[in-house]
Amino acid sequence: MADRGTISAGAHARAVERERVARHFAPRVWKALPTLAIPAALWFVPLHLEPRAQHAIAISLFMILAWATELMDHGITGLVGCYLFWALGVARFDLAFSGFADDTPWFLMGAILFGTMASKSGLARRLAFLVTIRVGTSYSRLLLALILSDFLLTFLVPSGMARVTIMAAVAVGLIDSFGLGIGSNVGRGMFLILTYTAGVFDKSIIAGAAAITGRGIIENIGHVQVLWSRWLLAYLPSDIVTILVAWRLTLWLYPPENPSLPGGIHYLKEELRKMGRWTTIEKKALALMLVAIGLWATDFLHHISSSMIGLGIGLLAVLPFLRILNVEDVRKLNFLQLFFVAAAVGMGKVLTATKGLDVLTNVVFAWMQPILSHNIASIFVLYWTGFLYHIFLASEISMLGTSMPLLMQFASTHGLSALKLGMIWVFSSGGKIFVYQSGVLIIGYAYGYFRAKDILRLGLLMSVVDSLLLLLVVPLYWPMIGAG
Repeated sequence: MADRGTISAGAHARAVERERVARHFAPRVWKALPTLAIPAALWFVPLHLEPRAQHAIAISLFMILAWATELMDHGITGLVGCYLFWALGVARFDLAFSGFADDTPWFLMGAILFGTMASKSGLARRLAFLVTIRVGTSYSRLLLALILSDFLLTFLVPSGMARVTIMAAVAVGLIDSFGLGIGSNVGRGMFLILTYTAGVFDKSIIAGAAAITGRGIIENIGHVQVLWSRWLLAYLPSDIVTILVAWRLTLWLYPPENPSLPGGIHYLKEELRKMGRWTTIEKKALALMLVAIGLWATDFLHHISSSMIGLGIGLLAVLPFLRILNVEDVRKLNFLQLFFVAAAVGMGKVLTATKGLDVLTNVVFAWMQPILSHNIASIFVLYWTGFLYHIFLASEISMLGTSMPLLMQFASTHGLSALKLGMIWVFSSGGKIFVYQSGVLIIGYAYGYFRAKDILRLGLLMSVVDSLLLLLVVPLYWPMIGAG
């Protein structure tokens, strides 16, 4: 009887597993069919194009569709695309995998090491507590403190997802200490604002895989140097306004149950007390990061590549005598992010070399040519075109990796400012109204404190503010710092 019961339980488990596989198999099939069929058809259909150009476009279309539908991990898709360029004779090995020899993915490597340093050492958490304590204990001031901490941590933790994870621990502790929880306006406002602004700050400062990818494409295809300091200065007015407007909008949309929240300051002080004095590893991590920020901020003087600075400082942290990071920390890193960025850059280089990019540029951006010649209209059209384009792609990295090469090629062939168009397009990817559009939003949403319609409401309002702000700073301020 026991054997029969065991067999019955096993059969039931297998049936459940088959049902689960079938449930997940059907959506993947519907994603895979167009992702494979459309590029295959494009490969063979007679279009009177040069064969290498047509084949490069077909493989690139496969990569774009796979990224857009998230058929596979972005990094795996990128590797498959690079392999197909090489294996199918579209490009030599050195061209197909040329993105890995570019400095862009290694800038991201430095950024990932920075985030690991700040998280492991406890530096990011300590700084967040210190900023929050000094701002105040009312809901209004704590909300402002979370935004300011998020902004300041962007320099030390150049990853929106990592910052949301760090700041979420602070926010949850605050909400719990006030006797509130999921469903409260206080919890909704705190999590919503730290999550949304994390994605915006990743674009206004060169931080995170998306902005780093965009910067690399501007330099490689737009053929213009992108200074970290100039990018920071260009969006500094936007950052200040974003902080203030997002703060006031959240207060208006989600008024607190209690305007004054007693107990918050005690929680923060207690957490700091538990952390104790500054540790040696915190001091060393802070020193390295301040050196990197100092070099980035003065790159207009020494012209050392921001990628070289970031990766160099990140690798210093791994050296045994500094004892900040170790081999185990490096092994835990997500190298697939690097593969994706490298593949996106390499795809642009293959399309350029095979002249496939010229064909795509004329098709995709031709309608914008009369508008882009007008300064004010071009800003508005670029931002909202990028905003709408992003809705159809489930990732801001996909949005920039698939569209930026075309935009940069269009700017180069029509005598437009590649730096200006590229910076606006990258910034437009920060405007979001759906949770699926960003990994940062997905992580914040997973905590359960806000709903999808909250992102829709706040995201739409903030996007309108950002687009109007660009109409002021781009024509009036950017030319003063050489970004126009």
